[in-house]
Amino acid sequence: MEKSDIVYSCYHEVSRKGENFVPQHVLAFQISGQFVLSDGQEKYIAKEGDFNLIRKNQLVKFTKCPPENGSFESLNIYLNQEVLQTMAKEYHFSSNHSETSKPMVSIEVNAVLQNYITSLQTILENPKLLTKDFIDLKIKELLFILIEIQPELKNILFDFSEPFKIDLESFMIQNYKYNVNLERFAYLTGRSLATFKRDFEKIFHSSPHKWILQKRLDEAYFLMREKQQSPSEIYVDLGFEDLSHFSYAFKKQFGFSPKNILEKQTASL
Repeated sequence: MEKSDIVYSCYHEVSRKGENFVPQHVLAFQISGQFVLSDGQEKYIAKEGDFNLIRKNQLVKFTKCPPENGSFESLNIYLNQEVLQTMAKEYHFSSNHSETSKPMVSIEVNAVLQNYITSLQTILENPKLLTKDFIDLKIKELLFILIEIQPELKNILFDFSEPFKIDLESFMIQNYKYNVNLERFAYLTGRSLATFKRDFEKIFHSSPHKWILQKRLDEAYFLMREKQQSPSEIYVDLGFEDLSHFSYAFKKQFGFSPKNILEKQTASL
């Protein structure tokens, strides 16, 4: 079970690190800089002063961009399902239907919400206050405020349904670049890990690990050869942990290192 938490983040350089799978709802207030989220189809940008709900069970990529001569700062409130289920039971909150909205939902910042955010920033300066009971209490307070501002958020926050079984082939072709483990892919397609592997091999005639790696490397080859992109520009977007891992896998697959492609292109100019 993921825990509820309240986290202040600060970056002085552009950051693209982080898990691509969002396991729980996150409420995010942008203090400075920009937060850019992409679901592979659209990009969503949070600017200074924006407050957003990032929905759980999403595959996304994100970039944290500090302003010129400044730092990226954000306040993130992580909501675990236990707190949400307890609140739903206590106050009879429920989802009227499953909401298939975009992965990042904008929330209006009114005076009440702004005062809450200010109080939270003050509390974060005193870590002794951040006990589990206190955090859960502050999160409940925030949820009451949000439901008052945008009642339709109940359809997202209190929807406890699990992902249902979906078309595996189209899902994997769209999402193979995300750096998540097979358990995440299985969960998001509505399958157990064993069923996911069995269905995958029936469709692609290959193991998931082998197929995903091949697809990523083929895409890397295309981007470097045809689009003249460098390894450092593409390895994160293709789901590799680091540049050295990418270079090793590429050389093992094609028999030469990524830099050989760039050297040949330079020589031909």
